[in-house]
Amino acid sequence: MATTTKIPPRALVRASGGPRYAVALAVDALGTGLLRPFLLLYGVTVLRLSAPDTGIAMTVGVVVGLVCMPAVGRWLDRGARSTVVAASMLVRVLGVALLLATPTGNVWLFAAAALFLGIGNQAWPAAHAALVATVAHGRERDTALAAGRALRNAGLGAGALLATACLAGGTTALQALAAVTGLAYLAAATLAWSVHLHAHPAATPAKDRDDGPAPRMRALLAANVVYAFCLNVPEIALPLVLVTQLHASPVWSAAIFVANTVLVVTLQVPVTVLMSRFSRRTVLALAGVVLTASYLGFLVATSLGHGWGAPAVATVSVVCTLGEIIYAGSATALVTALAPAHVLGRALARFQLSTGLGLAVSPAVITALAPHGSAALWGSFAGATLLSASAVATEKDQGAAQRLMPPGASRLVSSAIASGDGLK
Repeated sequence: MATTTKIPPRALVRASGGPRYAVALAVDALGTGLLRPFLLLYGVTVLRLSAPDTGIAMTVGVVVGLVCMPAVGRWLDRGARSTVVAASMLVRVLGVALLLATPTGNVWLFAAAALFLGIGNQAWPAAHAALVATVAHGRERDTALAAGRALRNAGLGAGALLATACLAGGTTALQALAAVTGLAYLAAATLAWSVHLHAHPAATPAKDRDDGPAPRMRALLAANVVYAFCLNVPEIALPLVLVTQLHASPVWSAAIFVANTVLVVTLQVPVTVLMSRFSRRTVLALAGVVLTASYLGFLVATSLGHGWGAPAVATVSVVCTLGEIIYAGSATALVTALAPAHVLGRALARFQLSTGLGLAVSPAVITALAPHGSAALWGSFAGATLLSASAVATEKDQGAAQRLMPPGASRLVSSAIASGDGLK
Protein backbone atom coordinates (compact mmCIF):
# COMPACT_ATOMS: atom_id res chain seq x y z
CA MET A 1 0.00 0.00 0.00
CA ALA A 2 1.48 3.32 -1.11
CA THR A 3 1.94 5.77 1.72
CA THR A 4 1.98 9.55 1.53
CA THR A 5 4.60 10.61 4.02
CA LYS A 6 4.77 14.29 3.27
CA ILE A 7 3.41 16.77 0.75
CA PRO A 8 5.06 20.20 0.48
CA PRO A 9 2.65 23.06 1.28
CA ARG A 10 2.68 24.42 -2.28
CA ALA A 11 1.96 20.98 -3.75
CA LEU A 12 -0.84 20.50 -1.22
CA VAL A 13 -2.41 23.82 -2.22
CA ARG A 14 -2.23 22.82 -5.90
CA ALA A 15 -3.74 19.42 -5.11
CA SER A 16 -6.55 21.16 -3.24
CA GLY A 17 -7.56 23.29 -6.24
CA GLY A 18 -4.98 26.08 -6.24
CA PRO A 19 -4.44 29.30 -4.24
CA ARG A 20 -7.61 31.09 -5.39
CA TYR A 21 -9.73 28.08 -4.59
CA ALA A 22 -8.13 27.78 -1.14
CA VAL A 23 -8.99 31.44 -0.48
CA ALA A 24 -12.55 30.77 -1.68
CA LEU A 25 -12.86 27.90 0.80
CA ALA A 26 -11.57 30.04 3.65
CA VAL A 27 -13.90 32.95 2.87
CA ASP A 28 -16.89 30.62 2.47
CA ALA A 29 -16.14 28.87 5.78
CA LEU A 30 -15.68 32.17 7.60
CA GLY A 31 -19.04 33.42 6.32
CA THR A 32 -20.74 30.16 7.25
CA GLY A 33 -19.30 30.35 10.76
CA LEU A 34 -20.73 33.85 11.18
CA LEU A 35 -24.32 32.75 10.62
CA ARG A 36 -24.98 29.00 10.70
CA PRO A 37 -24.51 28.48 14.47
CA PHE A 38 -26.84 31.43 15.14
CA LEU A 39 -29.55 30.85 12.52
CA LEU A 40 -31.98 29.57 15.17
CA LEU A 41 -31.20 32.61 17.31
CA TYR A 42 -31.83 34.87 14.30
CA GLY A 43 -35.29 33.38 13.78
CA VAL A 44 -36.22 33.67 17.45
CA THR A 45 -34.78 37.11 18.30
CA VAL A 46 -34.82 39.05 15.04
CA LEU A 47 -37.90 37.60 13.36
CA ARG A 48 -39.80 36.91 16.61
CA LEU A 49 -40.66 33.35 15.58
CA SER A 50 -41.32 30.64 18.13
CA ALA A 51 -38.49 28.24 18.81
CA PRO A 52 -40.48 25.19 17.54
CA ASP A 53 -41.45 26.97 14.30
CA THR A 54 -37.86 28.08 13.75
CA GLY A 55 -36.49 24.61 14.40
CA ILE A 56 -39.02 22.93 12.11
CA ALA A 57 -38.28 25.41 9.30
CA MET A 58 -34.54 24.77 9.62
CA THR A 59 -35.02 20.99 9.65
CA VAL A 60 -37.29 21.11 6.59
CA GLY A 61 -34.69 23.24 4.83
CA VAL A 62 -31.97 20.67 5.47
CA VAL A 63 -34.10 17.65 4.48
CA VAL A 64 -35.61 19.21 1.34
CA GLY A 65 -32.15 20.46 0.40
CA LEU A 66 -31.14 16.80 0.04
CA VAL A 67 -33.59 16.44 -2.85
CA CYS A 68 -31.23 18.46 -5.05
CA MET A 69 -28.40 15.95 -4.72
CA PRO A 70 -29.30 13.68 -7.69
CA ALA A 71 -29.33 16.72 -9.98
CA VAL A 72 -26.01 17.88 -8.55
CA GLY A 73 -24.52 14.44 -9.20
CA ARG A 74 -25.65 14.44 -12.84
CA TRP A 75 -24.31 17.96 -13.31
CA LEU A 76 -20.92 16.89 -11.97
CA ASP A 77 -20.89 13.85 -14.24
CA ARG A 78 -21.29 16.13 -17.25
CA GLY A 79 -17.89 17.55 -16.32
CA ALA A 80 -18.75 20.63 -14.26
CA ARG A 81 -16.48 21.24 -11.29
CA SER A 82 -15.74 24.82 -10.15
CA THR A 83 -19.09 25.94 -11.59
CA VAL A 84 -20.99 23.60 -9.25
CA VAL A 85 -18.92 24.75 -6.27
CA ALA A 86 -19.66 28.38 -7.16
CA ALA A 87 -23.36 27.59 -7.61
CA SER A 88 -23.52 26.00 -4.15
CA MET A 89 -22.18 29.27 -2.75
CA LEU A 90 -24.41 31.52 -4.87
CA VAL A 91 -27.58 29.72 -3.83
CA ARG A 92 -26.68 30.54 -0.23
CA VAL A 93 -26.38 34.21 -1.21
CA LEU A 94 -30.02 33.97 -2.26
CA GLY A 95 -30.84 32.34 1.08
CA VAL A 96 -29.20 35.17 3.01
CA ALA A 97 -30.99 37.78 0.87
CA LEU A 98 -34.32 36.13 1.66
CA LEU A 99 -33.38 36.03 5.33
CA LEU A 100 -32.67 39.76 5.38
CA ALA A 101 -35.92 40.46 3.48
CA THR A 102 -38.09 38.35 5.81
CA PRO A 103 -40.48 40.54 7.83
CA THR A 104 -41.04 39.90 11.51
CA GLY A 105 -43.25 36.89 12.15
CA ASN A 106 -43.15 35.47 8.61
CA VAL A 107 -42.18 31.83 9.03
CA TRP A 108 -42.67 30.96 5.35
CA LEU A 109 -40.00 33.34 4.04
CA PHE A 110 -37.69 32.18 6.82
CA ALA A 111 -38.33 28.57 5.72
CA ALA A 112 -37.54 29.53 2.11
CA ALA A 113 -34.28 31.14 3.25
CA ALA A 114 -33.41 28.01 5.25
CA LEU A 115 -34.18 25.91 2.16
CA PHE A 116 -31.74 27.78 -0.09
CA LEU A 117 -29.11 27.73 2.64
CA GLY A 118 -29.73 24.00 3.01
CA ILE A 119 -29.39 23.36 -0.72
CA GLY A 120 -26.03 25.11 -0.77
CA ASN A 121 -24.79 23.34 2.35
CA GLN A 122 -25.76 19.92 0.95
CA ALA A 123 -24.42 20.49 -2.57
CA TRP A 124 -21.04 21.92 -1.54
CA PRO A 125 -19.36 18.77 -0.08
CA ALA A 126 -19.98 16.64 -3.18
CA ALA A 127 -18.94 19.43 -5.54
CA HIS A 128 -15.77 20.13 -3.55
CA ALA A 129 -14.81 16.45 -3.41
CA ALA A 130 -15.34 16.09 -7.17
CA LEU A 131 -13.16 19.13 -7.85
CA VAL A 132 -10.32 17.84 -5.66
CA ALA A 133 -10.62 14.35 -7.20
CA THR A 134 -10.16 15.95 -10.64
CA VAL A 135 -7.02 17.84 -9.62
CA ALA A 136 -5.33 15.25 -7.39
CA HIS A 137 -5.07 11.49 -7.46
CA GLY A 138 -4.19 8.61 -5.17
CA ARG A 139 -3.13 9.35 -1.62
CA GLU A 140 -2.34 12.96 -2.55
CA ARG A 141 -6.07 13.39 -3.15
CA ASP A 142 -6.88 11.96 0.30
CA THR A 143 -4.50 14.46 1.91
CA ALA A 144 -5.95 17.33 -0.13
CA LEU A 145 -9.48 16.41 1.00
CA ALA A 146 -8.24 16.32 4.61
CA ALA A 147 -6.56 19.71 4.20
CA GLY A 148 -9.79 21.17 2.85
CA ARG A 149 -11.69 19.90 5.88
CA ALA A 150 -9.09 21.33 8.26
CA LEU A 151 -9.22 24.70 6.49
CA ARG A 152 -13.01 24.71 6.56
CA ASN A 153 -13.14 23.91 10.28
CA ALA A 154 -10.66 26.69 10.97
CA GLY A 155 -12.83 29.15 9.05
CA LEU A 156 -16.00 27.96 10.76
CA GLY A 157 -14.41 28.30 14.19
CA ALA A 158 -13.03 31.76 13.46
CA GLY A 159 -16.39 32.91 12.13
CA ALA A 160 -18.26 31.55 15.14
CA LEU A 161 -15.85 33.25 17.56
CA LEU A 162 -16.19 36.55 15.72
CA ALA A 163 -19.97 36.26 15.71
CA THR A 164 -20.02 35.44 19.43
CA ALA A 165 -18.06 38.60 20.16
CA CYS A 166 -20.57 40.63 18.14
CA LEU A 167 -23.72 39.20 19.74
CA ALA A 168 -23.72 41.89 22.42
CA GLY A 169 -25.08 44.19 19.73
CA GLY A 170 -28.43 42.37 19.78
CA THR A 171 -30.68 42.04 16.75
CA THR A 172 -28.80 44.70 14.80
CA ALA A 173 -25.60 42.71 15.16
CA LEU A 174 -27.31 39.52 13.95
CA GLN A 175 -28.64 41.31 10.87
CA ALA A 176 -25.18 42.74 10.19
CA LEU A 177 -23.64 39.26 10.54
CA ALA A 178 -26.16 37.90 8.03
CA ALA A 179 -25.29 40.66 5.56
CA VAL A 180 -21.57 39.99 5.94
CA THR A 181 -22.24 36.28 5.44
CA GLY A 182 -24.00 37.01 2.15
CA LEU A 183 -21.07 39.12 0.96
CA ALA A 184 -18.63 36.37 1.97
CA TYR A 185 -20.61 33.79 -0.01
CA LEU A 186 -20.65 36.09 -3.04
CA ALA A 187 -16.89 36.69 -2.85
CA ALA A 188 -16.21 32.98 -2.39
CA ALA A 189 -18.44 32.06 -5.34
CA THR A 190 -16.61 34.56 -7.57
CA LEU A 191 -13.22 33.15 -6.57
CA ALA A 192 -14.34 29.54 -7.03
CA TRP A 193 -15.84 30.25 -10.45
CA SER A 194 -12.63 32.01 -11.56
CA VAL A 195 -10.73 28.73 -11.19
CA HIS A 196 -12.50 27.52 -14.40
CA LEU A 197 -11.93 23.83 -13.69
CA HIS A 198 -13.91 21.44 -15.88
CA ALA A 199 -13.56 17.72 -16.44
CA HIS A 200 -13.99 16.35 -19.96
CA PRO A 201 -15.16 12.74 -19.65
CA ALA A 202 -16.53 12.74 -23.18
CA ALA A 203 -13.11 13.61 -24.58
CA THR A 204 -11.50 10.50 -23.12
CA PRO A 205 -10.74 7.86 -25.81
CA ALA A 206 -13.26 5.05 -25.69
CA LYS A 207 -10.59 2.40 -25.22
CA ASP A 208 -9.29 4.21 -22.11
CA ARG A 209 -12.64 5.03 -20.54
CA ASP A 210 -14.10 3.05 -17.69
CA ASP A 211 -17.73 2.55 -18.70
CA GLY A 212 -18.53 0.18 -15.88
CA PRO A 213 -21.53 0.78 -13.65
CA ALA A 214 -21.34 2.81 -10.48
CA PRO A 215 -20.59 0.68 -7.40
CA ARG A 216 -23.69 0.17 -5.30
CA MET A 217 -21.88 0.67 -1.97
CA ARG A 218 -25.05 -0.29 -0.11
CA ALA A 219 -23.31 -1.29 3.10
CA LEU A 220 -21.06 1.77 2.97
CA LEU A 221 -23.94 4.19 2.43
CA ALA A 222 -26.08 2.59 5.15
CA ALA A 223 -23.16 2.59 7.57
CA ASN A 224 -22.38 6.21 6.76
CA VAL A 225 -25.80 7.29 8.07
CA VAL A 226 -24.77 5.93 11.47
CA TYR A 227 -21.18 7.17 11.25
CA ALA A 228 -22.44 10.71 10.56
CA PHE A 229 -24.02 10.79 14.02
CA CYS A 230 -20.54 11.42 15.45
CA LEU A 231 -20.53 14.87 13.81
CA ASN A 232 -23.42 15.96 16.03
CA VAL A 233 -22.10 14.43 19.27
CA PRO A 234 -20.05 17.52 20.35
CA GLU A 235 -22.79 19.96 19.33
CA ILE A 236 -25.95 18.18 20.52
CA ALA A 237 -25.44 14.96 22.50
CA LEU A 238 -22.72 16.10 24.90
CA PRO A 239 -24.27 19.49 25.80
CA LEU A 240 -27.60 17.74 26.40
CA VAL A 241 -26.04 15.08 28.64
CA LEU A 242 -23.80 17.50 30.52
CA VAL A 243 -26.58 19.97 31.31
CA THR A 244 -29.60 17.72 31.86
CA GLN A 245 -28.01 14.56 33.33
CA LEU A 246 -24.80 15.73 35.01
CA HIS A 247 -26.02 19.29 35.80
CA ALA A 248 -22.63 20.62 34.76
CA SER A 249 -21.79 24.17 33.77
CA PRO A 250 -22.32 25.07 30.08
CA VAL A 251 -18.62 26.00 30.10
CA TRP A 252 -17.83 22.28 29.74
CA SER A 253 -19.87 22.06 26.54
CA ALA A 254 -18.17 25.14 25.11
CA ALA A 255 -14.71 23.79 26.01
CA ILE A 256 -15.44 20.45 24.36
CA PHE A 257 -16.67 22.15 21.17
CA VAL A 258 -13.56 24.38 21.01
CA ALA A 259 -11.28 21.40 21.66
CA ASN A 260 -13.04 19.43 18.92
CA THR A 261 -12.47 22.25 16.42
CA VAL A 262 -8.82 22.71 17.37
CA LEU A 263 -8.10 18.98 17.17
CA VAL A 264 -9.74 18.66 13.75
CA VAL A 265 -7.80 21.66 12.40
CA THR A 266 -4.44 20.47 13.72
CA LEU A 267 -4.73 16.68 13.34
CA GLN A 268 -6.89 16.06 10.26
CA VAL A 269 -4.00 16.11 7.77
CA PRO A 270 -1.36 14.35 9.94
CA VAL A 271 -3.76 11.56 10.93
CA THR A 272 -4.91 11.08 7.33
CA VAL A 273 -1.29 10.84 6.19
CA LEU A 274 -0.49 8.40 9.00
CA MET A 275 -3.45 6.18 8.08
CA SER A 276 -2.48 6.13 4.40
CA ARG A 277 -0.35 3.03 5.02
CA PHE A 278 -3.59 1.04 5.36
CA SER A 279 -6.43 0.56 2.89
CA ARG A 280 -9.18 3.19 3.03
CA ARG A 281 -11.81 0.60 3.88
CA THR A 282 -9.74 -0.72 6.78
CA VAL A 283 -9.28 2.81 8.09
CA LEU A 284 -13.00 3.53 7.84
CA ALA A 285 -13.78 0.35 9.78
CA LEU A 286 -11.18 1.39 12.37
CA ALA A 287 -12.95 4.73 12.71
CA GLY A 288 -16.11 2.85 13.65
CA VAL A 289 -14.24 0.89 16.31
CA VAL A 290 -12.74 4.08 17.79
CA LEU A 291 -16.16 5.77 17.81
CA THR A 292 -17.70 2.71 19.46
CA ALA A 293 -15.03 2.80 22.16
CA SER A 294 -15.73 6.50 22.76
CA TYR A 295 -19.49 5.88 23.09
CA LEU A 296 -18.81 3.17 25.67
CA GLY A 297 -16.46 5.63 27.36
CA PHE A 298 -19.25 8.20 27.56
CA LEU A 299 -21.47 5.53 29.12
CA VAL A 300 -18.89 4.94 31.86
CA ALA A 301 -18.13 8.66 32.29
CA THR A 302 -21.77 9.63 32.82
CA SER A 303 -22.11 6.96 35.51
CA LEU A 304 -19.52 8.81 37.64
CA GLY A 305 -22.04 11.45 38.63
CA HIS A 306 -21.79 15.21 39.06
CA GLY A 307 -18.29 15.48 40.52
CA TRP A 308 -16.17 13.50 38.09
CA GLY A 309 -18.66 13.05 35.27
CA ALA A 310 -18.00 16.29 33.37
CA PRO A 311 -14.17 15.99 33.34
CA ALA A 312 -14.48 12.34 32.32
CA VAL A 313 -16.85 13.22 29.45
CA ALA A 314 -14.45 15.93 28.28
CA THR A 315 -11.57 13.42 28.32
CA VAL A 316 -13.51 10.79 26.36
CA SER A 317 -14.57 13.47 23.84
CA VAL A 318 -10.95 13.55 22.64
CA VAL A 319 -11.27 9.88 21.65
CA CYS A 320 -14.56 10.63 19.91
CA THR A 321 -12.93 13.48 17.99
CA LEU A 322 -10.10 11.16 16.94
CA GLY A 323 -12.71 8.73 15.59
CA GLU A 324 -14.37 11.61 13.74
CA ILE A 325 -11.02 12.62 12.21
CA ILE A 326 -10.28 9.06 11.03
CA TYR A 327 -13.81 8.77 9.62
CA ALA A 328 -13.68 12.09 7.78
CA GLY A 329 -10.26 11.34 6.34
CA SER A 330 -11.27 7.97 4.87
CA ALA A 331 -14.98 7.99 3.98
CA THR A 332 -15.07 10.47 1.08
CA ALA A 333 -11.66 9.26 -0.09
CA LEU A 334 -13.01 5.70 -0.27
CA VAL A 335 -15.98 6.81 -2.38
CA THR A 336 -13.75 8.69 -4.83
CA ALA A 337 -11.50 5.63 -5.11
CA LEU A 338 -14.39 3.22 -5.73
CA ALA A 339 -16.38 5.27 -8.24
CA PRO A 340 -15.54 5.21 -11.97
CA ALA A 341 -14.74 8.69 -13.30
CA HIS A 342 -17.88 8.95 -15.42
CA VAL A 343 -20.19 8.43 -12.41
CA LEU A 344 -18.07 10.11 -9.74
CA GLY A 345 -20.60 12.91 -9.29
CA ARG A 346 -23.52 10.57 -8.76
CA ALA A 347 -21.51 8.43 -6.33
CA LEU A 348 -20.54 11.49 -4.28
CA ALA A 349 -24.13 12.76 -4.39
CA ARG A 350 -25.40 9.44 -3.01
CA PHE A 351 -22.77 9.55 -0.30
CA GLN A 352 -23.77 13.12 0.64
CA LEU A 353 -27.41 11.99 0.77
CA SER A 354 -26.46 9.39 3.39
CA THR A 355 -24.40 11.94 5.34
CA GLY A 356 -27.18 14.53 5.19
CA LEU A 357 -29.73 11.95 6.30
CA GLY A 358 -27.59 11.03 9.29
CA LEU A 359 -27.13 14.69 10.25
CA ALA A 360 -30.85 15.36 9.81
CA VAL A 361 -32.16 12.49 11.92
CA SER A 362 -29.47 12.39 14.62
CA PRO A 363 -30.84 15.36 16.65
CA ALA A 364 -34.25 13.66 16.85
CA VAL A 365 -32.67 10.31 17.77
CA ILE A 366 -30.42 11.89 20.41
CA THR A 367 -33.24 13.84 22.06
CA ALA A 368 -35.51 10.77 21.96
CA LEU A 369 -32.97 8.40 23.56
CA ALA A 370 -31.42 10.76 26.14
CA PRO A 371 -34.44 10.84 28.52
CA HIS A 372 -34.23 7.03 28.80
CA GLY A 373 -30.77 7.20 30.35
CA SER A 374 -27.16 6.89 29.35
CA ALA A 375 -27.41 3.18 28.59
CA ALA A 376 -30.14 3.77 26.02
CA LEU A 377 -28.25 6.64 24.35
CA TRP A 378 -24.64 5.49 24.34
CA GLY A 379 -25.41 1.78 24.23
CA SER A 380 -27.53 2.24 21.12
CA PHE A 381 -24.86 4.41 19.50
CA ALA A 382 -22.12 1.88 20.30
CA GLY A 383 -24.09 -1.10 19.00
CA ALA A 384 -25.18 0.60 15.78
CA THR A 385 -21.69 1.97 15.07
CA LEU A 386 -19.94 -1.35 15.69
CA LEU A 387 -22.43 -3.07 13.39
CA SER A 388 -21.78 -0.41 10.76
CA ALA A 389 -18.02 -0.86 11.06
CA SER A 390 -18.45 -4.59 10.54
CA ALA A 391 -20.57 -3.97 7.43
CA VAL A 392 -17.94 -1.61 6.01
CA ALA A 393 -15.14 -4.09 6.65
CA THR A 394 -16.91 -7.02 4.99
CA GLU A 395 -18.34 -5.27 1.91
CA LYS A 396 -16.51 -6.25 -1.28
CA ASP A 397 -15.00 -3.60 -3.57
CA GLN A 398 -16.30 -5.32 -6.70
CA GLY A 399 -16.33 -2.19 -8.83
CA ALA A 400 -12.79 -1.26 -7.86
CA ALA A 401 -11.54 -4.79 -8.54
CA GLN A 402 -13.03 -4.77 -12.02
CA ARG A 403 -11.40 -1.44 -12.82
CA LEU A 404 -8.00 -2.91 -12.04
CA MET A 405 -8.48 -5.50 -14.79
CA PRO A 406 -7.41 -4.91 -18.40
CA PRO A 407 -10.13 -3.77 -20.86
CA GLY A 408 -12.55 -6.61 -21.49
CA ALA A 409 -11.23 -8.72 -18.62
CA SER A 410 -14.38 -8.27 -16.54
CA ARG A 411 -16.45 -9.68 -19.43
CA LEU A 412 -14.09 -12.67 -19.67
CA VAL A 413 -14.48 -13.29 -15.93
CA SER A 414 -18.26 -13.13 -16.22
CA SER A 415 -18.21 -15.56 -19.17
CA ALA A 416 -15.95 -17.96 -17.30
CA ILE A 417 -18.21 -17.94 -14.27
CA ALA A 418 -21.29 -18.40 -16.44
CA SER A 419 -19.71 -21.36 -18.24
CA GLY A 420 -18.70 -22.98 -14.96
CA ASP A 421 -14.98 -22.86 -15.69
CA GLY A 422 -14.22 -20.39 -12.90
CA LEU A 423 -10.77 -19.00 -12.20
CA LYS A 424 -8.03 -21.33 -11.08
